[in-house]
Amino acid sequence: MNGFALSCYTRLFPVLLSTAKLFRGLHPKLETFFAVRKNLFKELEQQIHKLPRSSFRLWVHAASVGEFEQARPLIAALKEKHPEITLFVSFLSDSGYNARKNFPDASIVFYLPTDTRENAKRLLSLIKPDLLLLMRYDFWPNHLLEAKRYGITLILAAAVLRQGSTYFNPVLRGFYKSIFHLFDHIYTVSEQDTLAFRQIFNYPHAETAGDPRFDQVFLRSRNGEKIEHLKPLFENRIVLIAGSVWEHDELLLLAAWQELEARPSLLLVPHEVNPEKMAQLYHQLQNRSLDFVPISTLNKTFDPERQILVIDQTGYLAELYALASIAYVGGGFGVNVHNTLEPAVHGIPVLFGPRYHNSPEAEDLVAAGGATVINDQKELAAALKTLTTDTLERNKTGMNAAAFVQRNLGATTTITAGIEHDYDKRAGC
Repeated sequence: MNGFALSCYTRLFPVLLSTAKLFRGLHPKLETFFAVRKNLFKELEQQIHKLPRSSFRLWVHAASVGEFEQARPLIAALKEKHPEITLFVSFLSDSGYNARKNFPDASIVFYLPTDTRENAKRLLSLIKPDLLLLMRYDFWPNHLLEAKRYGITLILAAAVLRQGSTYFNPVLRGFYKSIFHLFDHIYTVSEQDTLAFRQIFNYPHAETAGDPRFDQVFLRSRNGEKIEHLKPLFENRIVLIAGSVWEHDELLLLAAWQELEARPSLLLVPHEVNPEKMAQLYHQLQNRSLDFVPISTLNKTFDPERQILVIDQTGYLAELYALASIAYVGGGFGVNVHNTLEPAVHGIPVLFGPRYHNSPEAEDLVAAGGATVINDQKELAAALKTLTTDTLERNKTGMNAAAFVQRNLGATTTITAGIEHDYDKRAGC
């Protein structure tokens, strides 16, 4: 059931690819896309020759970091029970690859080759996977078609079919229907998604599992080694953590925070910590006559009552939320709000801007009463005042956030059970 649309794709994509190569010098991201794949197969061959023999090879593909985070609890559960599994991880984006290229559970982390039939054949003949686990989306038809021809089990996990998405476009629906039918099993985030797969795309093997990202944030919430030295500083204090904030978030937040009579201790975690962005933030704080300390220079003189702690290093945020009484998550005044589950799992109220509709978990968190949407500085100041001074309201909203996360745990168990069934069949158990 490959369909006419898939046939057109396999013919047209090489032409589009050649055109993109011609113009790659005009766009930095396009140039990077081709540059990082220049010696891909040569490097893969060198790495694969060093691998020991394995009874089961698992290939996980993710578009970028966010999708890979959904795979992490699945990988952890599988490796715990079957440490002998050889794991390959591929990324489409350079940001995803660079963030997780040293992922310890993976034998090899690599960029997905451009989607031609020749590349797909070459890749599969090298890594010889038994099962491909594709996270959420990023469907590259030639790789999927070749994997199917090779007899590889194809599983799509954390699948979402949002209303208004291109999946439902009358012109493209047949194309996606052919793609979906290549998979042996699809695990969806919600019952609504499962019904859409079954009724609109006539796909019978869809099953509601939930979003494994909930399991990942829950697992990560129990790890607090990086912040042990900070806990004594903020003990018995009301703490506001502003995570993944952009410039617009910073402007609103600092102005609203300064309006408060009783100010909570403030930790600022910028979305980007490059020298230029940090210099802009420091300049803004100085213009507001606000005393601050970067965490890279933190010492015993730091006073959380009068000084803002600025996190100028990466890798802290998920654990930092354990210190918080209130969380503000950035991005909601830009393209889309960032990770709202990381603070919610700690049972604290979550605040963010109006652009959050591309994040189902953010929408559901608002509906569950665990988050508040902020449209301007006035609303932010009012929300902060309430949550800072009204302990009952703060606790109530926080409990709603924690309960929302708890209700959505368990996707990992369902999905890994399906993978283990395939593992047992191939191992002859």
